[in-house]
Amino acid sequence: MRAENSAIPSSSIAVTAPGAGATAGPAAAGAIPGAAPVPAPVPASAPPTGRGGTVLAALGVVAFSLTFPGTAWGLESFGPWSLVALRSVLAAVIAGGFLLAGRVPPPERRHWAGLAVVAGGVVVGFPLLTTLALETSTTSHAAVVVGLLPLTTAVLGSLRTGERPSRTFWAAALAGAAVVIGFTVWQSGGTLTTGDLYLFGALLVCAAGYTEGGRLARVMPGWQVVGWALVLCLPLAVAGSAAALSLEPVRPSAHGVLGLVWVAAGSTFLGLYVWYRGMAAIGVARASQLQLAQPLLTLVWSFFLLGEEVSAAAPVAAVAVLLCIAATQRAGRGRGR
Repeated sequence: MRAENSAIPSSSIAVTAPGAGATAGPAAAGAIPGAAPVPAPVPASAPPTGRGGTVLAALGVVAFSLTFPGTAWGLESFGPWSLVALRSVLAAVIAGGFLLAGRVPPPERRHWAGLAVVAGGVVVGFPLLTTLALETSTTSHAAVVVGLLPLTTAVLGSLRTGERPSRTFWAAALAGAAVVIGFTVWQSGGTLTTGDLYLFGALLVCAAGYTEGGRLARVMPGWQVVGWALVLCLPLAVAGSAAALSLEPVRPSAHGVLGLVWVAAGSTFLGLYVWYRGMAAIGVARASQLQLAQPLLTLVWSFFLLGEEVSAAAPVAAVAVLLCIAATQRAGRGRGR
């Protein structure tokens, strides 16, 4: 700044709130000298922060914990390929309806690759691989997938989004994963089933889908991330439904239909919506650790809905997992998340 400009009284300079560039210059002439700057309005679609994001991510975990019991019910009426294809079609119809009602324009071209990862991971890959696994595995055994999923998602999220959780976070995450894995393996008698390859494959593709969806939810609403990923899969899902229904028998029942409706509307659309919105608010790594509670919740639902036995060690494991979750969330807040 030149010397002669320093004589201008500071009270005559109008300060414009960030993001209000249109009011700068001549429009600022009417500002009252010395008045406080007017804050920029917060968009109605701004993502939640802090506790709000944690609550949304936790609601996503509750929805996901019902996926395996819902799938087990769905398999009472549909074959595995039919169930997965119909699930995707129904969820895409719901999502497409919301997108049309909101007159949402298509995403920018640079986002389609990320949406394809979400679609391949959480819309097609995870449902298909876990459904195939549940033909030979119990829901309690399949819960080992989500026992490893939080840690895998945190690792991929750190690599993809640049998040750098603290050492305390990683220690608590590893401890929580160890508790969940140890409990679920012990619960299944320490044996491995033929569906384990499906389960580990589901783990990898789902973690990739969660990570990419959490990243995209920072630049577009979470429900649109889910919606466009589902719509992207609709042609494949319709073709798959036609082929699968012609090859696999259908035995309609109340449980089967209810299971299909839940995994489509609850787990796939609603669950992913609140999950991605929560991840956008508190970060991929921190949100992922809330899923440490998912296997134990799945065991509870399996007991009440499917009649599967749950050991007396479950409450002990649940308390240990909750302590690990609390440690990861505290470590996340300590880094400003």
